[in-house]
Amino acid sequence: MDNHKFNEFIKIAKKLNSIEIIPMLMGSVGLEVVTGKSWYAQDLDIHVPGDKRGWEVPPELNIHNWNDIVNIMNSMEYSLIDLHEHEFSKEGLSVEFGIIDTLPSFAGVQLEDLEIHQMGETKYYLLNPKQYLSVYESSFKDSYRADNNNNKDIRKIDFLKSMIDGNPKSY
Repeated sequence: MDNHKFNEFIKIAKKLNSIEIIPMLMGSVGLEVVTGKSWYAQDLDIHVPGDKRGWEVPPELNIHNWNDIVNIMNSMEYSLIDLHEHEFSKEGLSVEFGIIDTLPSFAGVQLEDLEIHQMGETKYYLLNPKQYLSVYESSFKDSYRADNNNNKDIRKIDFLKSMIDGNPKSY
């Protein structure tokens, strides 16, 4: 597991906590924390509060406190490289922000079911294996991901199913 990306998430989460945002660690880095297995994360995916309509809202308006988040990321020497994807970059690390409020409609994961985790004084949300399974199964239905993700989602889905059943596969 690449602790560098997780450690960077904690640094960002601490700054977000300072403006009363509890972020959720998503994507492969979060899955690595949950499964204890490396998924060769390419980037850092962080979900924060926003408009539950998601992409129907202009990108500069669909994430709450967007200007504050931009200021935090700039203070950490990240550069905004794609407003539509809410993507920042620093020294080869891509950090993308998504909207936590779209989880119920996208994957059936209810916000009140999310568990808060804490490292030191830093608070963040992390999905459990069943919630991750719901997210990856929903993501796999997305034709772009299905065509361009090199079957990574299928491997994650299979691993999560076996983990939930108590017989984790090794890949």
